[in-house]
Amino acid sequence: MTFDAPVVLLLAPLIGGAVWFGAAWARRARLRRAAQWSDETLAVARAAGRWGSTTLSLSAFLGALALAGPRWGEERIVAETRGLNLVVAVDISRSMLAEDVAPSRLGRALREARRLIQDLDGDRLGLVGFAGASYVLSPLSIDGSALTLYLDALDPDIASEGGTNLAAALVQGGELLRASPELADRVLVVFTDGEAHDSLPLVLARAQPFNALGIHLIVVAEGGRVPARIPVRDEHGILRGWQQDEAGDVITTARRDDILAAIADAAQGTIVASELPDQAGAVRDLVAAYKRSAATEARTERGRPRAWIPLVAAAMILLGQAWSRRTAALVSLALLVVAGRPAVAQSAGLSAPASRPRTEAQKAWDAGDMRRAAEAYLAELAARRRDDTAWFNAGTAALAAGDLDVARSSLARAATALDPEVRFRALYNLGLVALHAATADSANRDSHLGDAERAYREALLLKPHHFPAKWNLELALRQRRSGSGQSNMPPAGGGGVVGVPPGGGKAGGGTAAEEQGREGLSRAQAEQILQSIGQEELRTRRERMGRTRHAAPPTVKDW
Repeated sequence: MTFDAPVVLLLAPLIGGAVWFGAAWARRARLRRAAQWSDETLAVARAAGRWGSTTLSLSAFLGALALAGPRWGEERIVAETRGLNLVVAVDISRSMLAEDVAPSRLGRALREARRLIQDLDGDRLGLVGFAGASYVLSPLSIDGSALTLYLDALDPDIASEGGTNLAAALVQGGELLRASPELADRVLVVFTDGEAHDSLPLVLARAQPFNALGIHLIVVAEGGRVPARIPVRDEHGILRGWQQDEAGDVITTARRDDILAAIADAAQGTIVASELPDQAGAVRDLVAAYKRSAATEARTERGRPRAWIPLVAAAMILLGQAWSRRTAALVSLALLVVAGRPAVAQSAGLSAPASRPRTEAQKAWDAGDMRRAAEAYLAELAARRRDDTAWFNAGTAALAAGDLDVARSSLARAATALDPEVRFRALYNLGLVALHAATADSANRDSHLGDAERAYREALLLKPHHFPAKWNLELALRQRRSGSGQSNMPPAGGGGVVGVPPGGGKAGGGTAAEEQGREGLSRAQAEQILQSIGQEELRTRRERMGRTRHAAPPTVKDW
């Protein structure tokens, strides 16, 4: 036998004893009052409730025993779930850059794959990218958001080999699914234009075992039947020319329905036509039609909760005590029936409790005395040193007061918070501290601007679409490039939330857009800044995923 709260178990005898002494004192007081009436009343009072103290004490002891959380015995728990194992394979060869469908074959495939992942939230999903070789980007996981991040970075440039090796993609997708539990259906969804440059017999040989292995193959066709050229664009999306072969001839590519049909027939799978406007919905409907196996998991849990046993015993003892003393039981029932309704009405009519009085730090913040507010928040940290919000409040007040050293140390501590909102705000204000420090300390300006850049980049990982954070990040980058520490300095508040301490006053400063007249940036320039930030983030992701691209042999097609 074990207990969840052994301390409560040790206190149970003390609680029972205290209740016994209290009940015994009440009985003696009752006997004294009865003796004042007559000897007959005293005799009746002595006979009644003789065991009252003992029963109440025993009930209190059993109640404390239940609070201690006794556990013993074993319990077999059977959990049944219904899930699906699905791997998405995306063709990232250069032929997928053809724009015979909007915005391109690859762009449409990524869009439909992203929608499919969102619709299948809760299933176990994996991701494979393939061109001349195949790459596992994400194993089977229920974290669909991680897969969408990889989808955003898919590009032909991250593949180490050009071409389209469908056989390798089928092998790798099948290996991922075979490693998954057999209790759920297995599905491989391949987005491709079917322009496979490896031999068709090899692809069919890899697809034929799928049906025997219980793997459902869904081929999503991309592209048109009319040959289209492959555009070559720079990192800004500007057309620079068309893909050419070694002889200098412009390459054309078309969807290969014959290859796609042969692969689907070999695996006894299904083709989703390119002409369908909602390919993700079609795949979702096909997956829903599959019979999903129920996954049953049985486990033995030792130490079943048994707190209900002493609770039931205590209730039975109290019920017996009330039944043996009919007068007391009837009086209790009468009070419960008569006084119950007025008690509810009285409770409902009570006014709301007064709000919690404001602290000295909050009063100073409301009064606009930021230096006194910072000192008061730092004084509160003596009692709340592990409170991330307290560190954030102290750092924000110090930032508003111009004490950058205190603000930097306090906000750095708050930036380690587990709460994503507190962490984002702390990182945002930490970037502001670095930007202000870059203005005040010109000798170490580049170092401070680097700190601001790192803080805002980490903040954007928590909120990628936060407009003011992107704005201030671009300001830091522009200052490092221009060599001017005074231009485009963000306002106090930096266009985002400076961070109002809970219960504190309003944040100072406006948004970055409101400050555009003072900062010298027009709305069009702001949009250009945001686009450059998005492109830089995407390029960073691709560099992390990218591999060294090997030149294809002369006899191998690189698209």
